[in-house]
Amino acid sequence: MKKIFATTLIVFSIGFGQENSDEKKAKHRFVFEPDSLSLNIGETGTVTVKFVDLDGNLVKNPFYVYGRPRRTLESKPRISDSTGVAKVTIKPFKPGELSLSVRSISQKREDRVTGSMPVHVPFPGLDRVVFNDPTTNVYVGTYVRYETAVFDKANMQREESKVVLSSSNTDVADIDSYGNLVAKKSGKITLTASVEDINETLNIKVIKNPVRKISMTADKDQIRTGDVLHFKARAMNRSGRAVKDIPITFSFTGRAEYGIGLPASALINEEGKFVAETPGIFTIIAESGGFSARKTVEVVKRNVRRKAKVVGHGTVPNVHTSDLWVWPGVGKHKGKDFAVTGTWSANGEAYFWDVTEPEKMYIIDTVTVDARTVNDVKVSENGEVAVITREGASNRKNGFVILDVRDPFNVTISAEYNDDMTGGGHNVFIYDNHVYAVNNGRKYDVINIEDPSNPFRVSRYELDTPGHGVHDVWIIDGLAYSSNWADGVHIVDVGATKLNEADRSKNQYNPFLAMAGQGSPGNPVKLGEMKDPNGHNHAAFPFISQSSDKFYIIAGDEYGGEFGMAGGFHFLDFTDPNNPEETAVYQVPEAGSHNHWVHGDTLLASYYQGGLRVVDISGELMGDIYAQGREIAYFNSSDPKGYVANRPNVWGTMPYKGLIYFSDMNNGLWAIKLEEESMGTN
Repeated sequence: MKKIFATTLIVFSIGFGQENSDEKKAKHRFVFEPDSLSLNIGETGTVTVKFVDLDGNLVKNPFYVYGRPRRTLESKPRISDSTGVAKVTIKPFKPGELSLSVRSISQKREDRVTGSMPVHVPFPGLDRVVFNDPTTNVYVGTYVRYETAVFDKANMQREESKVVLSSSNTDVADIDSYGNLVAKKSGKITLTASVEDINETLNIKVIKNPVRKISMTADKDQIRTGDVLHFKARAMNRSGRAVKDIPITFSFTGRAEYGIGLPASALINEEGKFVAETPGIFTIIAESGGFSARKTVEVVKRNVRRKAKVVGHGTVPNVHTSDLWVWPGVGKHKGKDFAVTGTWSANGEAYFWDVTEPEKMYIIDTVTVDARTVNDVKVSENGEVAVITREGASNRKNGFVILDVRDPFNVTISAEYNDDMTGGGHNVFIYDNHVYAVNNGRKYDVINIEDPSNPFRVSRYELDTPGHGVHDVWIIDGLAYSSNWADGVHIVDVGATKLNEADRSKNQYNPFLAMAGQGSPGNPVKLGEMKDPNGHNHAAFPFISQSSDKFYIIAGDEYGGEFGMAGGFHFLDFTDPNNPEETAVYQVPEAGSHNHWVHGDTLLASYYQGGLRVVDISGELMGDIYAQGREIAYFNSSDPKGYVANRPNVWGTMPYKGLIYFSDMNNGLWAIKLEEESMGTN
């Protein structure tokens, strides 16, 4: 059964939508008054932007307003009204050749019209250089890395400025070619950090080294590739007492089990944590002041491979498929299983599937709304309400649509919500009778749907950083995890129940729940964050390790590369929520990451052209997970009958009843299961 949710499409088509896209672009343009600006950091300027035809008449169409590069320029408003003109206030936050950019809002991507205006922001003069947590007492025979930071007169850190270190007495201590201070003999020096005409000094005392012995231990003599082994090293003086403040340097040598004399690949950090990518024999070395200790360990193959077997596949041959959700039926359909998939750059369809017998999955209903893309689909925990997002509506009333899915064979529309969502609702999540909806890519709104026919906004969460945005939000246990591009991952209390530290379980504990109890859907309260220096943070999923005492947030990238989409998944250790750190990464070199899910100690990674990847993420995580042999299975979802034949492009995935369901943009819905991989004979 098909439902039509569009009433203004015909009007739009007659008035604005029938022209050839190239002709439309030629007939419309943006005019900036003035046509350029020069501003200092923090200054405010005003620009009038007009969207006009060839005769200079205003085109009554809204448009986006934004700065480029990202996070360099604040612009208000970010979306114009429909008059065709906007008075825009801009404020630069970084120096350089910037631009104020605009893009018309249209139902079809090919109809978009763009424009830009240069904004020159001069670099402020340098103000100071500082040492970051410097060591002032150094032992003979050791080397120390001194970190510095340069700031300009606008108090902005200038990472591009090269700092040169020098010693006042190179006989006592000198600077090597890598910028490390090498202590040679007892004495005093002045260390100078210089950049342009700015100098900062630090007085350093070089002390006689008391170390006469190094000892080292490890918990195991044999590990698998990908296992993290902790080495504990102690420096001792003549009396056998530990020298606690002495720096100890770790290194290793290795011989791979493959080939003839080939080196083995591994990583060891300054804390003595060791992980190997290849099987072989490794000797770890701990050294300080000319003394050292060694320990040899064996690394064996991880051997976690399993076979991915197709259980069922439903081809969608006519449009691109987007997101998916799978859920159990309720009421008269209890005992059955259903799925919903969206569509991308199509005609606003959402398909509902019967997957009770996954090997015979089939479409049972179609809902069509006024949209170009139904990017995201979600179903409530009770299985009664679904939400689908809208982008590219003909009347520019985007947002999301609320559906009654108690009878998936006859889905009905309960309501639409598009208040202040001109640019669209890209992603949503349903939690505890509220929809968390990404609004225009800038913030997420919290919408009450206790009465699905009468939704209303109760709050919103938006950052105040320049050029901020949000792509995705995910809620578990009353904590919202949002992905905010360069602003990284944000953890927000939206109604979590505070847990007592005394109830902490080593293997099942989220430290943010000890901080919870402050927020609600109507009052979101930020508990933590970690920025993304690359600006690619696209999706986030919390991960309570089932086999260690670690709590991670797995942050996914999304960006374009040389061969199409690129990116990976970053493992952010939030075990100490006040000091998060990235410890590991999983990245397929030739493919681009998209959505992901964690089930137990297993990562289900949607990898666009790289298919579906199933990854072992048990234990402590460190280094390059892709290279460590942690990949359990790989499935290439190729389909000769797909919308794009024989080209996998995996969008999203979800575990359900022992199977792994996933959607492929080019060919529809899949269900696979993992089996033991047999070696076979020849």
